Amino acid sequence: MKLNQRGFTLIELVIIIVILGILAAVAIPKYQDLSSDAKEAACRSALGGLRSGITIFYANAAVQTGTATWPSIAEMRGSDVMVHGIPKNPYATNADSADDIFDGSALTKGDSITSNAGWVYKASTGELWPATFVNNEHKW
Repeated sequence: MKLNQRGFTLIELVIIIVILGILAAVAIPKYQDLSSDAKEAACRSALGGLRSGITIFYANAAVQTGTATWPSIAEMRGSDVMVHGIPKNPYATNADSADDIFDGSALTKGDSITSNAGWVYKASTGELWPATFVNNEHKW
């Protein structure tokens, strides 16, 4: 009596599961690196747009009034600098305040803050950086 074999043997299934496990162990760390790289790129992109708006405001003030001035915190929060609003900081811990501006007049770039704001702005110098709870985390 001859039996027709159909399907995979147990050893073949175990080998396939081991190979899939190895592939997953290699792919997951790569994906996590890509995710953090994408978050940093999004933050740098938003920061570049904000800095560009601040610089344009500064140049317009010089042309219109003869005195170049950086925008105030109120002007930053309004539509004077960014017509479509402040972009959200992807690193912000509170989604509701990820697009808020924190007054950084007493801080230097890289200092941590205790607020959930998305960005720290120093109106006296026009400096802007991502808000963070850790010193020197994002000093771009």
